[in-house]
Amino acid sequence: MEQREGYKRELYKHWNKGLDAGDGCDTRREVIISEAIKAPVVTAGCKLTGGSWLSPYDGVTVSDAGKLDVDHMVPLAEVHDSGGYAWDAGRREAYANDQGSPSTLIAVTAKSNRSKSDKDPAQWLPPAADYRCTYAAEWTGTKLRWELAADEAERQALLALAGECPTTTVVYGTAP
Repeated sequence: MEQREGYKRELYKHWNKGLDAGDGCDTRREVIISEAIKAPVVTAGCKLTGGSWLSPYDGVTVSDAGKLDVDHMVPLAEVHDSGGYAWDAGRREAYANDQGSPSTLIAVTAKSNRSKSDKDPAQWLPPAADYRCTYAAEWTGTKLRWELAADEAERQALLALAGECPTTTVVYGTAP
């Protein structure tokens, strides 16, 4: 059962010190660095210059890290609706900064992330049609990894996508 009551973005502390607390980069920047198709130069304070990225949601190549958002594959509001409302602060922070799975956090154009907002696959799909099968698998894997529920409209949308993606496999590991 999904429940939005009590949701506040601040409950999900995100962009903590990341995997390497000594590198000066927060989770957001670590994700951006890890997803570069051409590595940026990283200077003091984790300032990024150069580099390039492919935003899979819309197929846009970006050469300025400042034009990227790091999206939670399953948005924080949707996580809350789907079971995160019962989590303690530590588990919420763990989800919001999860780099243990390449699917939970993804660097995309700010425009595509804002278009998606907190919508589930029944309400929004990536404009890049060739990414939709991957998107559905990564969404499902993230939900399974974090033991989150799916409402009926979301479940039906994912089943329809699965029918269009017969060779796509959902891969996930258990969340910490």
